[in-house]
Amino acid sequence: DFDHRVRAVSAFRQRPEAASLSAANKRIRNILRKIETTLPFEVRPDLLSEEAEQALAGRLVELSSEVLPLMEAGLYREALNRLATLREPVDMFFDQVLVMAEDPAVRDNRIALLNELGSLFLRVADFSRLQD
Repeated sequence: DFDHRVRAVSAFRQRPEAASLSAANKRIRNILRKIETTLPFEVRPDLLSEEAEQALAGRLVELSSEVLPLMEAGLYREALNRLATLREPVDMFFDQVLVMAEDPAVRDNRIALLNELGSLFLRVADFSRLQD
């Protein structure tokens, strides 16, 4: 299994989306590391107020149902190819959304969204380290 993951990550690094998604994962890890309370795990759709966060959350829901079975089957390369489609919604999210919103419920919801995204990538490898 480890060998499959390494080969999948190696192939992923060649994709044009790799640098952007690796940077996003590093940013996510840094944000989550600073949270001093228990991380919220459930994204509440009713609190997704910005178009960019709605787009990311929607795409994440769609991809999770495709990607998780691929990962469970050890098809990491295929899973990462699907995850590469997150580049645009992730970039838009970080360009247009203030994660640390004043409203604690909105802030926690955005943190939950990032936690979900980061956790999905972590099922294969720690992509925040690909920049190193």
